[in-house]
Amino acid sequence: MIKPYTSQQPVDDFGLLFADLKYSAALAATTDTTLTIPGAAQRYKAIIKVNANLVWVALNATAAVPAGTSFAATTSELVSDNNALCREVKAGDVLHFFTATATTNVSVVLYAVGPNN
Repeated sequence: MIKPYTSQQPVDDFGLLFADLKYSAALAATTDTTLTIPGAAQRYKAIIKVNANLVWVALNATAAVPAGTSFAATTSELVSDNNALCREVKAGDVLHFFTATATTNVSVVLYAVGPNN
């Protein structure tokens, strides 16, 4: 059985159940690395953590680091080693990860979201 996500869980992720769906990768520098969300449930909360450095993540689009010194539209969100990023994803979605620094470890843990959450 896939572990459910409970909406009353604290934001610091203390008290979460161990998930059945866990993925990790050591990212290569400047390489788009992808994870396709499995179809065991329709929707998930994806908890994304990195060990160090900065990682950019995008949903169903290539992730990239910022292109310049002024603000511009982007497909990516920043994940740092100081905090986890939690986003809802659907089965079949593809997460794209990108870092400028080699050997950056990324963890993605998936919790199923049911109709009551």
